[in-house]
Amino acid sequence: MAGSISSDDIRRVREASDLVALFGETNHLVRKGRDFWCCCPFHNEKTPSLKVDPNLQLWHCFGCGEGGDVFAYVQKLEGLNFPESVRRLAERAHIDIVEEGGRDAIAPSQKERLKRACAATADFYHTQLMRSTAPDAAAARSYLHDRDLGGTVPKAWRLGFAPGRNMLVNHLASLGFSSEEMLLANVAVARDGGPLRDRFYNRVMFPIFDERGDCIAFGGRVVGAGEPKYLNSQETPIFHKSSVLFGLDKAKSAMAATGVAVVTEGYTDVIALHESGIANAVATLGTALTMRHIRLLSRHAKNRIVYLFDGDEAGQRAADRALSFIDESMTPEAGRMQVELVAVTLPDNLDPADFVAERGAEALRELLKKARPLVQYGIDRRLAKHDLSRPEGRAAAMSDALSVLAPIKNSMLARSYAREIAGLTRFREDDVLRRLAALQVPKDGRAAAAEQPRSRPAAAYNPDVSPEPVVAGRTPLGGAEPPLSQGEASRRRMERRLLAVLAQYPQLGLAHSDALAATSWHVGGHRAIAEALLEGLVGNADITAAELVGHVSRTVAGSVGILTEDAVGGLEGDPGVAAERLAAFLAEELSIGDAEDALAALKARLANPGGMDAEEHETLFQAVVSMQQDLAARKRAHRPLI
Repeated sequence: MAGSISSDDIRRVREASDLVALFGETNHLVRKGRDFWCCCPFHNEKTPSLKVDPNLQLWHCFGCGEGGDVFAYVQKLEGLNFPESVRRLAERAHIDIVEEGGRDAIAPSQKERLKRACAATADFYHTQLMRSTAPDAAAARSYLHDRDLGGTVPKAWRLGFAPGRNMLVNHLASLGFSSEEMLLANVAVARDGGPLRDRFYNRVMFPIFDERGDCIAFGGRVVGAGEPKYLNSQETPIFHKSSVLFGLDKAKSAMAATGVAVVTEGYTDVIALHESGIANAVATLGTALTMRHIRLLSRHAKNRIVYLFDGDEAGQRAADRALSFIDESMTPEAGRMQVELVAVTLPDNLDPADFVAERGAEALRELLKKARPLVQYGIDRRLAKHDLSRPEGRAAAMSDALSVLAPIKNSMLARSYAREIAGLTRFREDDVLRRLAALQVPKDGRAAAAEQPRSRPAAAYNPDVSPEPVVAGRTPLGGAEPPLSQGEASRRRMERRLLAVLAQYPQLGLAHSDALAATSWHVGGHRAIAEALLEGLVGNADITAAELVGHVSRTVAGSVGILTEDAVGGLEGDPGVAAERLAAFLAEELSIGDAEDALAALKARLANPGGMDAEEHETLFQAVVSMQQDLAARKRAHRPLI
């Protein structure tokens, strides 16, 4: 569990992260006036509808309604939560942040020490492999040579040998590393309060590097007999298996050049592929592929990720687990995906290293070209398990293959695949489509295997209908609303626009805090946004628009589309001056509307005076007269917004 990030660090990271520059890294920006525009990366479009405001450091898509600050963009783009987006941008800006509390809450300087300890360990292991004359080191060299990992390979990949016998602990101690640092880096252990000992011994060592090329962990393969055959570093403050891929530091440039990443299951597979010229290969570290891995790879491989499965039983189990990634983001309705996930299985129970050794790199390249979209791959696997020559087999195959489509059952893609399944299993299309519609969307296995849910596809955005934002921790109300009258739709648009302008110009939010507090908001979500705006503004006179929008969007889920709308669009002159006029106009317009509602309620009470005595009736009548006069005066003074 990570610790909390201070508001000062969040502000430092925000100030160092220019939104225009960040968008420009992956999108083609066109400047129009003071703003920048591009096609939205979160839905399919040909005409740019996403605006980036360099002054406010906010973005908004007029096509799908997505928007927010720099952190919201990184969250949406990479599927991160807020703290993760802060850490990602901090790394990008080379800013050290201190996290308080939590398992991994150690100072940046200590994390750097752990990386240095790992680097020194890698150097020690490499020296032992290359220079030691001991019989066990010679056996390690023979092991690598027999697997075509000799020659220049150990130097290129910094392979090593762990001799054990506390040689590493003594070496690191001589370099000034403490026992605590060795334990935290997981290169040493102290069992049952005993003395410090080397964690790895009599193993060929594969150093694991992060994306930037820093050594952060190790994998070891025993030389000769012994269990476990493979042993990896445990989780540490600098190493998390679910977000690290072996070989990514070497593969990322090839991924960027080809747009493709190849994911395998072992260290030696990656090395063998790279040495054969397939330099865009990486491997997971004893875990299934996770959504964190997918996001990490998609930063470099923009077109597709090929999951290359071994042909043996373990590889096929991994293939079944990969079906957990099938969800709505793969459907046409979701628009353009960031990256396509495809899969292929090696034939004849081979692993990638064996395949390349026996058949060559060109044969593997041809096989990779035949990788199929994950949905198709899953269906084909399910159909292949059954005997389609028998009615019972066809029925089981149809049911099994349809289950792959459960997460996307309402999409056009699912219906298209269902028709294919009907043809292959010789069932009527109508019957298969009915079975598809009756499927239950899985809630456990697939979601759990994916670790974190993928972003939901962008829904069609209608600026005349306010979404129902949800206060963090609460559940939105279900059910469709009845059609709105023209007057009510106009009222809701004005509420939304006032909230947007007060969020984007915090000084106006402070000036109109009374309006935020006193307005009778017609949408519950608007009321929640107003309360969150007040909370963010109180005691924060110097808060920026990006900070305020970020605070509210994290407090009220679903509010970001409102907060980042083009509040002053269509108004002439300086945006700040236009915003001031707009805020004053909208605040008064809504206040007048509230007064009219209050007056109507009093008139209704007068029209039905049951149980009211003469004195109460007269008092109420005078109140109505006074309110009518006051309202008429306010309307005369209220000038149209030009």
